[in-house]
Amino acid sequence: MRIALLEDDTDQANLLKAWLEDAQHNVSIFSSAGALFRVLGRESFDVYILDWELDGTDHGLNVLQKLRGDLKRPEPVLFCTRMNSEDHIVSALGAGADDYLVKPIKRRELLMRIEAVLRRLGKPIDSQTVLEAPPFAIDRANRIITLFGKPVTLTEKEYELAVFLFERIGQVVSRSHLLEVVWQRSADISTRTVDVHLSRLRRKLHFSAETGWILTSIYQHGYRLAPVVEDATAT
Repeated sequence: MRIALLEDDTDQANLLKAWLEDAQHNVSIFSSAGALFRVLGRESFDVYILDWELDGTDHGLNVLQKLRGDLKRPEPVLFCTRMNSEDHIVSALGAGADDYLVKPIKRRELLMRIEAVLRRLGKPIDSQTVLEAPPFAIDRANRIITLFGKPVTLTEKEYELAVFLFERIGQVVSRSHLLEVVWQRSADISTRTVDVHLSRLRRKLHFSAETGWILTSIYQHGYRLAPVVEDATAT
């Protein structure tokens, strides 16, 4: 997962980052709400981890409310904070948080809570399962995508891009997010490579009214795969 960690305690942030990266997640640390919001104009994440208490006037609840409100971000949000009153927990969950952990955070608990949230929201944990998005089916075990029951010939990168998009239906994902996951942010790869690969993928998978899916380029943000009937942001 690509995780945004909002934590203004440097030692705590570095510790959580180390734990999460040991578990093969990619972590970006933000020390203020402003820093996070500036990046969200051009980036995307799979999970947000928020502290409640932050320097300045902002606090984690404000950040959560903006994520769920103005920015319409549907991704899982977890609080990691020392604020342990029932009122704080109820306020966070009521505003749309998916889980709430009280400091001091334990490593195994953090990792299991993230996995549990993703499982509850239907995010794929088991790489051997088949992902159904009719008329498409993705067989992860054999790395095959079928369209109307017939296998589609894809390169390895095209397959990985397709899986990534189908696992995040309706979400806008940035080009750098795609580079980080599919190409591991190779220094010799440009965002133009992402555009070219996705253009080929759009053609090979016949994203159109016929298949019921559309891959949309979102200006200055990235791409969004969604059912045709739900898409309202085509450019």
